[in-house]
Amino acid sequence: MLTPLGFSLLRQLSDGAFHSGEDLAATVGLTRARVSQLLKQAETAGLSLERVRGLGYRLTTAPDFLNADEVRRALRELAAKGEVFPLLDVEIVDQIGSTSTELLRRSQRRDIHGAVLAAEWQSAGRGRRGKAWTAVAGGSLTFSLGWRYEQGAGFLAGLSLAVGVAVVRALEAQGLPGVELKWPNDLVHRHLKVGGILVELNGDALGPSTVVVGVGVNVRLPAGIRRSIGEPVSDLTTVAGRGAPPIDRNHLLARLASELASTLDAYSRAGFPAFAAEWQRRHAYQGKPVKLLLPDGASVKGTVAGVDSTGALVLADGPRRARFLSGEISLRRT
Repeated sequence: MLTPLGFSLLRQLSDGAFHSGEDLAATVGLTRARVSQLLKQAETAGLSLERVRGLGYRLTTAPDFLNADEVRRALRELAAKGEVFPLLDVEIVDQIGSTSTELLRRSQRRDIHGAVLAAEWQSAGRGRRGKAWTAVAGGSLTFSLGWRYEQGAGFLAGLSLAVGVAVVRALEAQGLPGVELKWPNDLVHRHLKVGGILVELNGDALGPSTVVVGVGVNVRLPAGIRRSIGEPVSDLTTVAGRGAPPIDRNHLLARLASELASTLDAYSRAGFPAFAAEWQRRHAYQGKPVKLLLPDGASVKGTVAGVDSTGALVLADGPRRARFLSGEISLRRT
């Protein structure tokens, strides 16, 4: 697990130059042995270190750590173009259990409408259905956004799908086309997962509601981390293609937060029907034969006919239609 002291060391190494263990230890007030231990933890978080006797340590690929001032500056640039809501409140932390869990906790005490919380490293990042979310310090983008609705859970049933549309729009605006959606809340590129969405809410059945939208995107995934994840994955660097400039995570976070705010605001007026047609155009499995794995272990086969006005998946088996509120799509082999 990366700690605040570990991040202090990484920020010193982020210039890409060699730093001796003695200098690093003196800067943070630790022993050289403790510095070595902390840097080993950094390697387990997906960062690659080079050690050279007589020179010390350096990061082989220096991460562009998130910077709240840079994100706010990018948001102001978007605001000048009329592309962002001024109410967004950006906070960035080095390490946290889960950005979504933290915003939900804060929502019990104060209004989190428009609050953006991003973290370099999550020790308890969560995906859908309780799955852990694997992130890389300096190579992933994990953040959550709080929003307030006067409506209740029924109206918000399709919100996670609308959020998917917002994320793909933002990626395209950043010059990253080709990312598609996989029902209910995955982001895929050539059928490899590049990100995911988790929407959680507190409130009464009829409203009002407080929503926390969690987004995780792979920006740069080292090969070793890919192998450890246990499912086919990709990253936005691959989406951008060879020769493309490095992805600026601060600008990407600003663009994603801006587009999400716009979408969440629009959803309050029109609900999911305003996004359904676009979602289906962007669905990687639209019109394809699939197998839907259900939470109880059973499976259903059919052809994806689309989604209904609530965001439920509709499968066709000949003339028959069936709708599903949860499950996990996998392609049926033919």
